[in-house]
Amino acid sequence: MKRNKTYIIVAAVLAMLAIILVVARSKSTFRKSSNDFAVEDTSTVRRIFMADKNNNLLTLSRTVQGNWIVNEKYPAQKFNIEMLLSTIHDLQVKEPVPISARNNIIRQMAANSVKVEIYQEKFRINLFNKIRLFPHEKLTKVYYVGGATQSNRGTYMLMEKSREPFITFLPGLRGFVTPRYMPIEKYWRDYSVFKKNFREIRSVRMEFPTMPAESFILNNKPGGRLQLLSLDGNHEISNFDTLRMMNFLASFSKIDFEAILNDLDKHKKDSVLSSAPFAIISLTDTTMNTSTVKIFHRSAYPGEVDINGKPLPYDLDRAFAQVNNGQDFVVIQFLVFDKILRPQSYFIGGGLKHN
Repeated sequence: MKRNKTYIIVAAVLAMLAIILVVARSKSTFRKSSNDFAVEDTSTVRRIFMADKNNNLLTLSRTVQGNWIVNEKYPAQKFNIEMLLSTIHDLQVKEPVPISARNNIIRQMAANSVKVEIYQEKFRINLFNKIRLFPHEKLTKVYYVGGATQSNRGTYMLMEKSREPFITFLPGLRGFVTPRYMPIEKYWRDYSVFKKNFREIRSVRMEFPTMPAESFILNNKPGGRLQLLSLDGNHEISNFDTLRMMNFLASFSKIDFEAILNDLDKHKKDSVLSSAPFAIISLTDTTMNTSTVKIFHRSAYPGEVDINGKPLPYDLDRAFAQVNNGQDFVVIQFLVFDKILRPQSYFIGGGLKHN
């Protein structure tokens, strides 16, 4: 009899809890499934797909080694990837869009929004996160990112197959997150031109078409032995500054371009590429892969003059370049490239002027 009373009490408590939950859910202004935009564990994210209404498509994929690539072609910029993953993790819902504005916001998002698909690594067998078997990639979230609220402190978002948009925010951010979901390839690419340490370099060929006497090949031979060959006469130079040569090779560890100009006006681009390059740099690594960069002077801005008041023939701060073996047309800064734009004479006490 006592046991029956216990069962009755437990059943009554459970029934009351169930009623409370049902009432609370019915009174709630929104359901978790329609506003659950955040990803709790971003380490399991394997792929992110984004598309906007202008047919821009972007796929960010995590490799087996843990690196990210853009559209299955280019290394991704680490900072932007980390910021996106942080956004996906920290995103919070402030409130549903008021009913009076709901249809208007949905219409706006139908015309201008970014579709986001998030794929995560899941396991067909997962016992208490201890025994995990049969991993596979699974689509876990699909939502649309709209524009900013009037205060610019929130972002409109909508789960796929839902008619209930929400205002989301990022704790600590005095703004909106729409720019972080930009499906434009060039914004996500790593801007590295060269990223090789001293030991990874087999040789560097430096050509100055207008200064053939300054062109050379620097060989980084096994055992750390360096060799300098002049391309003008094809002879070896023995009286070089070893420290300068070592610093020169070390500078290839981080050389970046400033901006991608692949969509530059074709006439202007062809005009630049038809001119003689100022310098041609070819780096061959220890796996025998060669990366070539061609650098072209960029016209100075109208009215720019030198210290004597004479018009400058070209921009002293920036230049155009073809990188990735001719695949990309970019802008570079001499501030970055000057440490590798070294002439042959530099290694025996000379320097280089951009002419």
